[in-house]
Amino acid sequence: MTAPATVALIGAAGHGAWHLRAIDALGERVRLVATCDVQPGFDYTDHRLMLRERRPEVVVVCTPPHTHLPIALDVLEAGADLLLEKPPVLSLADHRTLAAAAEGRALQIGFQALGSPTMDRLPGRVGEVTSASVAGAWWRPDDYWTRSSWAGRRGRDGALVNAFAHALMQALAITGIRPPWTLSLDRYRTRCAVEVEDTATLRLDAPDGRSLFVAVTLCSTEFVPGDISVAGKDGTCEVGYAQDRLDGEVLPGRTGLLENLLDHRDRGTPLLVPLERTEPFTALAEAILAEGPPTLLGPDRLAPRPDGVEIPGIAGLVRRAAAERAHFREIGAFQ
Repeated sequence: MTAPATVALIGAAGHGAWHLRAIDALGERVRLVATCDVQPGFDYTDHRLMLRERRPEVVVVCTPPHTHLPIALDVLEAGADLLLEKPPVLSLADHRTLAAAAEGRALQIGFQALGSPTMDRLPGRVGEVTSASVAGAWWRPDDYWTRSSWAGRRGRDGALVNAFAHALMQALAITGIRPPWTLSLDRYRTRCAVEVEDTATLRLDAPDGRSLFVAVTLCSTEFVPGDISVAGKDGTCEVGYAQDRLDGEVLPGRTGLLENLLDHRDRGTPLLVPLERTEPFTALAEAILAEGPPTLLGPDRLAPRPDGVEIPGIAGLVRRAAAERAHFREIGAFQ
């Protein structure tokens, strides 16, 4: 029997609890040797000390995106394989630096939905994909934007590159769109102190005619999950990326990314989300983060709530924008 892989988790607080459960679910295949977080209550607060003392074979990194590169470089230099939470990095220069450092090591990126069985079944439903559109309307209260020092900060956060990152990456993978492309954005914010968009539309057009459209908000009390409408040469289909749904049918058999990383180490199974697969997302994130401040909506467009701000009717506007593949400004949403 193969000895269990020794695993450590850096960034064990917050969302790190999800990774702890995923590690535990792998049973005797792994042995957790350390947890690390800058918050007290874990085995280590210094990841470099942890790497020297525990020498894990596999490390999961679940820290804020702007900290990913230096921590990932330390992990790779220590000789460990790595599961790095999404988004991996926020610029193409950092993407290239990380790729060079990962030469000879296994590096998986935590876009979990790419382990969905819908990815294999989709081509049989629609044929060659020509376009996709995402509609997502969620609610995030005021304390979402004060949860950390980087939340809501320009160049580090935003509805498109963070909250809806899984939907955006899934749509990029489904369409296969890569740079060069034509990008247009329509971005809004509802709070003066928040520097990034909480409501936005995005359009990508590739030279070969493929296209991607995204309409999202974090200011809706009506929930729209962020499903992806896909059109191909042989038909259309609805993909629920979070629940592994294909036209309403829930497909069993999602592959966990840590499990897949272990299969890669043990048997040479291809990684589901190698760093190079996420390069289009990094390119798009860099372009979005380089944009100026989003438009601040006036109080006449908003409805205050005890724990935040709602944009009345925004769920319907999100659905309409995605269906018509038209920016909010093009459908007169906030005029």
